[in-house]
Amino acid sequence: MNDPLVFLNGEVLPISRAKVSVLDRGFIFGDGVYDVVPVYGKRLFRFDEHIARLNRSLAKLRIASPATRDEWLARCRQLVAATAEATGAEDQVVYIQVTRGVAPRDHVMPSSITPTVFMMANPMKPATPEQRHAGVACTTARDFRWERGDIKSTSLLGNVLARQMSADHGAMETIMFRDGYLTEAAASNVWIVHEGALLGPPKSEHVLEGIRVELLRELCEEVGIAYNLRPIPEADVLAADEVLLSSATKEILPVTKIDGEPVGHGALRGKPGPVYARLHEAYQQAKRTMSI
Repeated sequence: MNDPLVFLNGEVLPISRAKVSVLDRGFIFGDGVYDVVPVYGKRLFRFDEHIARLNRSLAKLRIASPATRDEWLARCRQLVAATAEATGAEDQVVYIQVTRGVAPRDHVMPSSITPTVFMMANPMKPATPEQRHAGVACTTARDFRWERGDIKSTSLLGNVLARQMSADHGAMETIMFRDGYLTEAAASNVWIVHEGALLGPPKSEHVLEGIRVELLRELCEEVGIAYNLRPIPEADVLAADEVLLSSATKEILPVTKIDGEPVGHGALRGKPGPVYARLHEAYQQAKRTMSI
């Protein structure tokens, strides 16, 4: 894809021709939100849940939603079809970004400007078979990001710094803790398994409500795995039977090493565990039944 088609402010055009003003508040302040919709076989996975989260983030920033559900769907499908034709890739990710728009630089939110809407689709880069077979490594850090992790904001400098910390150590992710309790990773939700139950942090302003939070609840119910959201101390993460990551592109992925130490106990120490295996299988079935 030397010059892929993208959507910008009502027009589908090659990315080389897509231009945004330097006074766009997304460029000046990071004043905008985004979401990423996974695509399998040219079908959008959990589309309605992603658009609902996009709208929640927009509402928290007092930006009016610039499109209806059906308009978002039509735009996504148009980009998916174009990307599949150009690359042959039927598994993709659609990136949707909305900023407050263009205005003279001032911290106060202007009331009468038009949001900037940008969308693009790219071939998906899934986890490798080796990562699924052997698991991945993570580092840990204090959660030094801003307090509103529940907003999927384009202001991602904290996440960039956190992810670079793990990249510097050849690891997949940086798992973060605030005041001694698990929040999330730089670009993933984090889960632990304790006595066969899947546990995640409770919903709060410090944690993005990942689309897989509700999905994993549904999958746990389907396959008979106990599920609970509760405060998780750092010590519980380090002593867990299994640790998992979830995101749009990772789906669900086993963590087998944290800060150089193997995860788990006994014969499964440092290896993907049985809860991961059951959820991964259930996830693959969900991809076939929950896409539009």
